[in-house]
Amino acid sequence: MHRWWSKETIAVVTGANRGIGFEICKQLAYHGITVILTSRDDGVAIESIKVFQEGGLDVACHKLDVLDSSSINQFAEWLKDNYGGLDILVNNAGVNFNFGSDNSVENAHKVIDTNYHGTKKMIQAMIPLMKPSSVGARIVNVTSRLGRLNGRRNRLDNDALREKLSDIESLSEEVIDETVNTFVQQVENGTWVSGGWPPKFTDYSVSKLAVNAYTRFLSKKLCERPEGQKIYINCYCPGWVKTALTGYAGSVTVEEGADTGVWLSLLPDQAITGKFFAERREIHF
Repeated sequence: MHRWWSKETIAVVTGANRGIGFEICKQLAYHGITVILTSRDDGVAIESIKVFQEGGLDVACHKLDVLDSSSINQFAEWLKDNYGGLDILVNNAGVNFNFGSDNSVENAHKVIDTNYHGTKKMIQAMIPLMKPSSVGARIVNVTSRLGRLNGRRNRLDNDALREKLSDIESLSEEVIDETVNTFVQQVENGTWVSGGWPPKFTDYSVSKLAVNAYTRFLSKKLCERPEGQKIYINCYCPGWVKTALTGYAGSVTVEEGADTGVWLSLLPDQAITGKFFAERREIHF
């Protein structure tokens, strides 16, 4: 891989105190990048980075709760003051409350807020801090094949909505926000079961469906940026990884789960944007 990065390259990873996020930090640090590990819990983050620092890797940490706008703003200020900005953003912070064949929606609000709104708020706060460069800055969203529009399994069973979300020309932030708001509303009034939403891990799947759509929408918007200020955004599915998020029921190791995210962060060919990947291959939304 063409090495365009250096110690001066700054990567920020959210939800990184354990699991895939932690492993992405590790792999990026091994490539010689300066990594900022962020986590809701200060103490855990400080413990986490000791391992790296003992190994001579450049990893710093900072408290960040993607649900809290003031926490995001505080982090942005700190990042700007201490590092002048960032080159790579990996949005890994996410929650899931269903395991096995469970499909409760009692935490739907929190799942949508964290996985979709949190990711979106983080991207919006970081874009102004992304450093100009000839290779372009990168945003990688950790998402899931459970949120595919046209997957054979777990698909969105509402044709009108599926068409709306599939049409990249008319796709807008409003359409995506409206989709998740409708879902949360239906959860609140008890009608979600007949709403045509994905049948497995519904709240998590809807949140990832929204992240995938937002990735496509934003890539189109970011394409308008001038040369030297380009930002490339992609999303990837790590697979069902053995981490706390899956109740350790996954079949994929964290190393494998992190691999495509690291690969996308470091891709030398900058023209790749607005795409969905798994196992380093492009897949359909």
